[in-house]
Amino acid sequence: MSKDARHYDVIKSPVITEKATVASEHNKVVFKVARNATKPQIKAAVEKLFDVKVTGVNTLVTKGKVKMFKGRPGVRSDVKKAVVTLAEGSRIDVTTGL
Repeated sequence: MSKDARHYDVIKSPVITEKATVASEHNKVVFKVARNATKPQIKAAVEKLFDVKVTGVNTLVTKGKVKMFKGRPGVRSDVKKAVVTLAEGSRIDVTTGL
C-alpha cells in the first residue's frame, strides 16, 4: 500500500458547515477522520495531501443519535472530527477537492 492511500484512509472528507466556514477565516479547517486516527497521523496526512504546514490538531468525537428511519428506531454512527490549525500563509480550499 502506498503512502498516499494510507493518508486517504485517515482523512475521510472535509466538513462544510457555517461554523467550519467561519473557522476557515482563522486558518482552521475541519475534516471527518477515521475513528482510530491519532493526532500525529492526521497532521502527517494533511501536510502530505495538501502541501501545507500544520501547527495544531484538535479532535472530537460526536456520538451518534437515536433517530427514526422509515418509522423504525435506528442509531447514527459516531463521527470523529479534526480541527486542523494551519501555519500563517497556508491555505486549503476544500471546495475544489483533491
